[in-house]
Amino acid sequence: MKKTVLITGGNKGIGLELAREFLRLDYNIIVLARDFHNFEFKNHPSITTISFDLTNIGEIAKLVSSLGTIDILINNAGVMYSLPYNNYPDDKIESMLKLNIEAPVKLIEEVSKKMIEKGNGRIVNNASIAGQIGHPDIWYGITKAGLINATKSFSKIFGDKIVINAVAPSPVETEMLDVIPKERREAFLKTVISKRFAKPEEVAKTIVWLATESPEYINGTCIDINNGSFPR
Repeated sequence: MKKTVLITGGNKGIGLELAREFLRLDYNIIVLARDFHNFEFKNHPSITTISFDLTNIGEIAKLVSSLGTIDILINNAGVMYSLPYNNYPDDKIESMLKLNIEAPVKLIEEVSKKMIEKGNGRIVNNASIAGQIGHPDIWYGITKAGLINATKSFSKIFGDKIVINAVAPSPVETEMLDVIPKERREAFLKTVISKRFAKPEEVAKTIVWLATESPEYINGTCIDINNGSFPR
């Protein structure tokens, strides 16, 4: 029987690469996103698209209950505004907290129920190097640090029932890269070994490995994907 993976923000960027990878592995794929404009797999028989605003935290439980059994959850959706801390509108703070940390945690809470019942499941959270360093976008860094911490916390809560990990990529060649000011992008490129940004497929392949075939002993951890820009 084909397994089912739920991918948030799977309509573009890293999420789209994730959809491609799981298609190659012959999974049933559920993609959650706000819209599917120009989504290339809109009518694919193995992909179910659901238009959903993940900032509607109160609707997540109902949504998950309607989806049946999920074998893999990938919390990929996120937003960054690159605004100065002293000029951050309240609505931007609220939407970032909801999308980047509250929604992933709620999805983990709801999806894990059936995983625990059947005794297995995998979850991967797409965090960021921003959650590990002092980041110029204060609120983005806070949410990504929270997601990394949530990964570690849930691994202890779930015990050996669910394998949950995170990845922390440095800037990736997606639409989000355009939000980062030019001077910050140029400064970052000086810190990486290959002098380039990560490609979405590189992050996607790492996530898929964690979600499908990485050893179960790799659990509650965060994999760095930053090409030497933050060695530790």
